[in-house]
This record gives sequence, C-alpha cells and structure tokens, in this order.
Amino acid sequence: MQSIKFKSGYVSIIGRPNVGKSTLLNKVLGEKIAIVTPKPQTTRNRIIGIKTTPEAQIIFIDTPGIHKPKHLLGEMMVKEAIEVVKEVDVILFIVEPKETKQEDMEIINNISKLNKPIFLIVNKIDTVNKLELLPIIDRYNQLYSFNEIIPISALKEDGIDLLLKKVIDYLPEGPKYYPDDLLTDQLERFMVAEIVREKIMQLTSKEVPHAVATEVVQWQERDDSVILIKVNIYVEREGQKGIIIGRAGEKLKIVGSKARLEIERLLGTKVFLELWVKIKKDWRKDLKMLKLLGFK
Repeated sequence: MQSIKFKSGYVSIIGRPNVGKSTLLNKVLGEKIAIVTPKPQTTRNRIIGIKTTPEAQIIFIDTPGIHKPKHLLGEMMVKEAIEVVKEVDVILFIVEPKETKQEDMEIINNISKLNKPIFLIVNKIDTVNKLELLPIIDRYNQLYSFNEIIPISALKEDGIDLLLKKVIDYLPEGPKYYPDDLLTDQLERFMVAEIVREKIMQLTSKEVPHAVATEVVQWQERDDSVILIKVNIYVEREGQKGIIIGRAGEKLKIVGSKARLEIERLLGTKVFLELWVKIKKDWRKDLKMLKLLGFK
C-alpha cells in the first residue's frame, strides 16, 4: 500500500484593502493572530499563520492591502505585499463580490507574470444573492485563467474547508517547518502592540486610525506573575493626541481596558498595561522612524 506523502508550502493572501484577508487567516487558524477592523489598510506588516493538518502544513502569509500609496509607509506596505508573492507556492487573490476595480486589474497584472498557481477567492458571499456571483466570476474569468475559483464567506466560515483542501492539492511534498501547535511566528510584543492599535482603530475615526503607530517599550515579568507592559502610541499631530486621550483621559482608559483584557487572554496571565501618547510629526513619511518601528 502506497503511503501518503506529507505536503508543505507557503501561501500568500493578497488583495485590495478591506477585502477580508486577515479575517480569512484568523478563521483558517481558529485563533486571532491578525487584527481586524472595518477600516481599510489595517494590516501593515507581513503576518505568518501556520495551519498544520495530518497531511500538510500550510504557511499562510497575510499581506498589507495593495492600494495607491499616499506616503512612505504606504509605499513600504505595497512593496511588502508584492514581494511576498514572489516567494510562495500558491497565491490566494481575494476580492469582494462586486464589480472589478482598477486596483484588482493591477494586482492581476502583477501576479500573472509569476508562473504560480493563483486562486480567485470571492469573499463575503453572505452579503449578496448567489445569482449575483455568476457575472462577477465570469468577469474575472475573462481577465485571467485562474487555477481555482472559490466563493467563500470568511466571516461565516463558509467554503473554508474546500479552500484548504484545494490549497493542499497544489502544495509540493515537503517537511514540517514548524511544530504542530505553533500558529504564528509573530513575537508576543508585536502582537501586543497590534492589539493596542486595533482598539484605537475601532474607537476613533477619520484620519486618526491611520496616523497611529504603537511600540512596546517596556516588558517586565514580575515575581507575582504579573507582566508590566508599557506601550508608546505615536500620532502625527497634537489634535490626534487629544482625540485618543479623550476628555479627562476617558478614551485612553477605554483603549487600555479593552486591550488589556485581550492581551491577558493572549498571554494567559495578569497584565498591567501602561499607555503613553506621543507626537512624532509626519512619522509615516520619516524613513528613520519607520525603520525604528520595524518597517522595511
């Protein structure tokens, strides 16, 4: 009897901002490792999620949404997303069940040159009538001959099992790169900073969410098992600082409370969280500051 060969490989999740890339990654893994908000351009860094099954290990790479950049940070994010697809075994191109946009065509133009299996993943199918999907899929079919076209609802976990099965079909034989129980290669400090940023994005509006960066500047594990964490919140202008702090510090207290609860669930221990809001003028255009915050 022929033994079943184990498969492994890298899969990039690519698409415009806010099409559900991070939601899909979290649902596939069954755990939240990427922050999710209704606001576009939430993901700024390359995030790796690891799905291990009895027959395969799939290493998903969630990328920043591809958009027309307005500053140096945006340029770095788009460059990161485009570079990722060159390194993987399978590309998942995620779209919404809507008419194609210019950005979609530009992404197709970029990835079609790579000679890799490309899946079209039509996400958010729970938001439309099934009959509306057919002309949308047909339109994409005219633009490129995708290896697979899979309609899903990441939020409702509809179509996820089929997607995983198809991905495994296209992966090469290979070893396990990570232990079975590891879900991500992200450091705890990075995830803590991202949780704080997510809460700010959820609680603010207009230009404020995208002008925010977060950095863990102190991490002290005390003898009583409490972890003392200090996070700097960077904004570009005085007015943004005032919005995040809120009247009598109320907004910042809410951010801290919501973030602390999620961080404690992540770390499995009590946390004392200290937040400081600082102004770094036009930090999104400052190469030195962007490098300090880990952008490349």
